[in-house]
Amino acid sequence: MSAVNLGLPRLRGGPTVSEPRPDNPALIDTFGRVATDLRVSLTDRCNLRCSYCMPAEGLPWLPGEEVLTDEELLRLLRIAVERLGVTDIRLTGGEPMLRPGLEDLVAQITALRPRPRVSMTTNGIGLAKRAGALAAAGLDRINVSLDTIDPQTFREITRRDRLSHVLAGLEAARAAGLDPVKVNAVLLRGINEGEAASLLRFCLDHGYHLRFIEQMPLDAQHGWNRRDMVTAEEILGLLRAEFELTPSPVERGGAPAERWVVDGGRGDVGVIASVTRPFCAACERTRLTADGAVRSCLFSNDETDLRGLLRGGLDDEAVANAWRMTMWGKLAGHEINDAGFAQPLRPMSAIGG
Repeated sequence: MSAVNLGLPRLRGGPTVSEPRPDNPALIDTFGRVATDLRVSLTDRCNLRCSYCMPAEGLPWLPGEEVLTDEELLRLLRIAVERLGVTDIRLTGGEPMLRPGLEDLVAQITALRPRPRVSMTTNGIGLAKRAGALAAAGLDRINVSLDTIDPQTFREITRRDRLSHVLAGLEAARAAGLDPVKVNAVLLRGINEGEAASLLRFCLDHGYHLRFIEQMPLDAQHGWNRRDMVTAEEILGLLRAEFELTPSPVERGGAPAERWVVDGGRGDVGVIASVTRPFCAACERTRLTADGAVRSCLFSNDETDLRGLLRGGLDDEAVANAWRMTMWGKLAGHEINDAGFAQPLRPMSAIGG
């Protein structure tokens, strides 16, 4: 059977599959996975300059007219929830709190029916003043990126002196009831890998849920080097030097983190081993960029331009079908460990975490 020509507007091409898609409204793919978790980038802009993400001078941001308007964004989210079976929406960036009117957006998203669970990943700057309003708008959970609790190391990694703002944001999120408050940390060889245990101790003491993430090839500079990556096994070794870790009895399901109980129940810690122990077979995610492109995988070099369909006057079902066909063509895995792997042209800050 020859490859199917999907006839859809594409950015940089798109996947083709030879197997006809069954008549199923959900975001299914040819490997039996169903995407119910939508990651939405609200902006590609950020107020930090983390060394493993972007250069010190920043990046050229998307022109305003290319970013989805609130009306366009909410229409796509309504299609996702009502027609495609999306149950979880995570707001990301860049830095999502740089999106104007964020609290109003959250309130409108949580008003969708059936109501999706809504969470956000943020660097925490400005969260101290806004956590209460975000919770009141309906935000359910929050993840805060924090790679170090040492002020000097924070400045080295982020090129900004904002650690106190992030710590205040974490405290405000917990006070606002955004439970659980999760902390995402990336360890960088020779910079902060020695802080693995201190980060965990800090999170246990404050009631935060820590997740370490292997550094992935998603930097704008394309400077990622596997030899420099602190692996999951190394992270666990650093933690076991000071803590007792036992596998969590909680079923992992489609969650990206492998979890361990710390010291018999004091708390838990997770490790997201995207590179060395990929979890693609259980992936439940679909992604929407700030300029309205849907991606089947974080590492995909194929996108479908949903913004163009909206502005071209297509109806909701036509947009939903374009989304369905994009996910139908999803590859079995991200192929980082294959010889022919090509890093996505867009960096993490432009795709959404």
